[in-house]
Amino acid sequence: MGTKYSTDHEWIELKGEDEVVIGITDFAQEQLGDLVYIELPSIGDEITCGDNISVIESVKAASDLIAPVSGEVVDVNNQLEDEPELVSEDPMGEGWFIKVKLSDISELDDLMDESAYQAFIED
Repeated sequence: MGTKYSTDHEWIELKGEDEVVIGITDFAQEQLGDLVYIELPSIGDEITCGDNISVIESVKAASDLIAPVSGEVVDVNNQLEDEPELVSEDPMGEGWFIKVKLSDISELDDLMDESAYQAFIED
């Protein structure tokens, strides 16, 4: 599948059959600037596509992480609580936010591939 992208500037990578890793894109973290605080959901939380699931505060603004898919949060990157700068340093690696067990894998079909996302951010 490769990495997919949402119009809210999240990246989603399928791991296994029905689990995804979610974070914010390099474009999003550049727009936000230096991150100072990240509030993550809890393991076991049920999330619904389109819901606000996390608060991201930077020196410039506060923003929300919008759920690009629905499912159950199975892991969170607790390292971000003490080191929010990981998102700026490696947004698509060590700066991941959450892992989700999908409740509807077909939601991935509504997301953009990399070339569509690049065209989206250039507009």
